[in-house]
Amino acid sequence: MNIELTVDAERKLKEQIGETPGSVRLIYDTEGCGCAVNGIPGLQIINEMDPDDVVVMTGDSIPFVINRRQEVFFEDFMKLDVLPGLSSFRLDSRNQSYGTNIQLVDTRP
Repeated sequence: MNIELTVDAERKLKEQIGETPGSVRLIYDTEGCGCAVNGIPGLQIINEMDPDDVVVMTGDSIPFVINRRQEVFFEDFMKLDVLPGLSSFRLDSRNQSYGTNIQLVDTRP
């Protein structure tokens, strides 16, 4: 899986991660969505990878991961951007938009 980060998205992620080491996990959140195939994408800042996480190629300096069981919900090539003036992200692929209000949550203690 590959995610292209725009310059604005990379800058925003680095701001949110700050000086404390961390990675970004792409998630497919199904909590409260009815069933396992209905969900919304999200981003989490994490301390370390879980055993089921796999590395997502970004070509940038920000480490990205995803749980191997959630890869099925996303296409192989996507682009992450920031919406101007907002704190949310936009995730798109060649074939679809995954969302324009994707939140980044810092889960580090």
